[in-house]
Amino acid sequence: MSTWNKKEILKEDVERIKQKYNLDALTASIMVRRGITEGRDILYYLEDDLRFQHSPFSFNAMEDAVDRVLYAKEENEKVLIFGDRDVDGITATTVLYDALKSIGIDVQYKLPGKDDPYGLNMKAVDDFASQYGSLIITVDCGISNTEEIAHAASLGLDVIVMDHHNPPEKLPEPAIIIDAKTENSGYPFKDISGCAVVYKFVSALRFSESKWYKEEVALLNIQEDKEDDTATIDIIKVRNLIPVSRLSQKINGQTSVSETGIPSFLQGQIILVWDKALQDKLLKQTFGLGAEFNTLDIREEVIKFFPSMNGLPLSKIKTLSKIAKYGNHEPTEIGGFYNIFVTYVQKTIKNEFPEFSEQEEKDLQLVSLAALADIMPMKNENRIFVKKGLESINSGKVRPGLLNLMAELNLLGKRVSSTDLSWVVVSNLNAAGRMGNPEYAAELFLTGEQAFRDGMAKKIMELNSKRKQYSTEGFSYALTQAEESIKKHYGKLCFVIDEKINRGVSGIIAGRLTSRFDVPSIVVTFVDDIAFGSVRSSRNFSAPDFLNKMSDIFLNFGGHNAAAGFSLKKEKLEEFRERVFTLSRDIVLTDSTLGTYQVDAELPASFLTPNLLKVSDCFEPFGEENQSLLFMTKNIPVLDALLMGKGEKQHLKIYVGNEKYKWPALFWNEGERLHRDFEIGDKVDILYHVERNTFNGVETPQLILIDIKKSY
Repeated sequence: MSTWNKKEILKEDVERIKQKYNLDALTASIMVRRGITEGRDILYYLEDDLRFQHSPFSFNAMEDAVDRVLYAKEENEKVLIFGDRDVDGITATTVLYDALKSIGIDVQYKLPGKDDPYGLNMKAVDDFASQYGSLIITVDCGISNTEEIAHAASLGLDVIVMDHHNPPEKLPEPAIIIDAKTENSGYPFKDISGCAVVYKFVSALRFSESKWYKEEVALLNIQEDKEDDTATIDIIKVRNLIPVSRLSQKINGQTSVSETGIPSFLQGQIILVWDKALQDKLLKQTFGLGAEFNTLDIREEVIKFFPSMNGLPLSKIKTLSKIAKYGNHEPTEIGGFYNIFVTYVQKTIKNEFPEFSEQEEKDLQLVSLAALADIMPMKNENRIFVKKGLESINSGKVRPGLLNLMAELNLLGKRVSSTDLSWVVVSNLNAAGRMGNPEYAAELFLTGEQAFRDGMAKKIMELNSKRKQYSTEGFSYALTQAEESIKKHYGKLCFVIDEKINRGVSGIIAGRLTSRFDVPSIVVTFVDDIAFGSVRSSRNFSAPDFLNKMSDIFLNFGGHNAAAGFSLKKEKLEEFRERVFTLSRDIVLTDSTLGTYQVDAELPASFLTPNLLKVSDCFEPFGEENQSLLFMTKNIPVLDALLMGKGEKQHLKIYVGNEKYKWPALFWNEGERLHRDFEIGDKVDILYHVERNTFNGVETPQLILIDIKKSY
């Protein structure tokens, strides 16, 4: 019997965010129940402007990476992009290849083949060195390739690592590393995909074409307080739109500017102000007529883009900032000035380089795929990436390659959701890499010929059919060992070794075992004398941390907390088996939630109206750490019911509703529930998602049932 839990929440918490962010009561209550109560989190549910993403120059090494690539361009160097075989690696490779090719760099790419290990390998380094290449950029890999990167350096090759996997204790060197998970990356959000890391780099590379690249400016604002005859001067130094230092001083009476640290702080800076006449007047009042500040007024330039700001002081403008709206503190004038400056610069670049917006839109379609494919949490800027990617796709501007695949998958002409991308597009693209042909997916995106792309799309779908067959067969092999393995490993781990399992589907099978038994799973298979394994996590188990305890026997390993992979010599397999058994004793798992459902809201039957879709849309995109909204309704009548599909487990379709609306509700593989658990005319309690069904271009709302019980 399943358990339906609805978390108790405080009415005042709901009312607070409802009023502050102008939300309806249902949306506000769902946010509170999901723990989305801070402005910095709510922002990413209510906004989708790219202005809210983090700056690429938040990465401390970003400027170094951009300069190294610009140098490669100037010196006509050969550049190799080395990616990974999955969707994240292929999309990352595509985005970077497109960008480097567009600025005239001699660039090539390589993806691991069928029998290659994960990550950069020695042969790829040697082959590229033999071509007189000089710069390797790893994408969605590289952070664990210490030996390969040292070898590249010994051959005179430079390496830039653009990765997002958990770093080892000792980072590879010498290399420029852009990975948000490294300790001193500087980046404020750790859980972006490998493709998103590349997108950040490409954004920085495009920014470098503007006059603002490396330009250091100081934003200055002085305010007087007439009550106590003081003035406060605030200064923010900005480089590449990132604040690099700040100064705030309260000045009592007329003070000599030389007595403050302001002159040395401003030395060599371009000083920008809002309303030069007022600012110069206040500066002279504060520091005397002898104080000279060579300020430049940015107000008139900004007003050209934003006429509504004409005549407004910073004290008024600071309250208009959307960013300030989601902050925990009262907005400040200098903070408002900084936000205006960043928006203004971004607008000028967009006007000067209109092609950037078009390129960025195409990039974000792939970034959205990568975020969903690599199971990135649907929070923070990942939500913006997927929202903008979906928005672009649904506007009809589908990028070449993706358009061909979506046409083959019959996804054109309907509103595509994050679920469609995850379960249909991503599964097909991933099949190319899993079946040992990642180049099919890369060629799909990078080849110009329409007929060729059509052919690649068909090949990818054929590979996906083969992948499904291998997955079904492999899972049946794994099940024969699974339950006994879990008992042996203290009920904490499922460990399967079977050479009949295809290497390309080991991760899928590990994931299915984890879903079925709710314990972490390891699946191992072989290619010649090398054993390859995949790990999938559950219940707060960290896959890389577990593997790290056996790092001495691996050829390579790496991954995220939720998923990881490794390889080792077949001769080491028995030692590996013994060590896994020993380590499994000390695995600590959080309590199982299998069969337990967390309800987002209980709705009376009268609330089942199409407006529910608007509430659901607010929480889209759904995915990791943001599952589809789960509603509960009690005592709702079953108006009609029928069985659908063929075979033993038929699907169930019932109709429920109220006086105004009759909803179709689908219950997959649960046909036996009718006549067993309830009859037409009974009142039932239902647990369900709300979604759109598209048929012949017409959208209708429907429910997807998760559970059903007869009402008592």
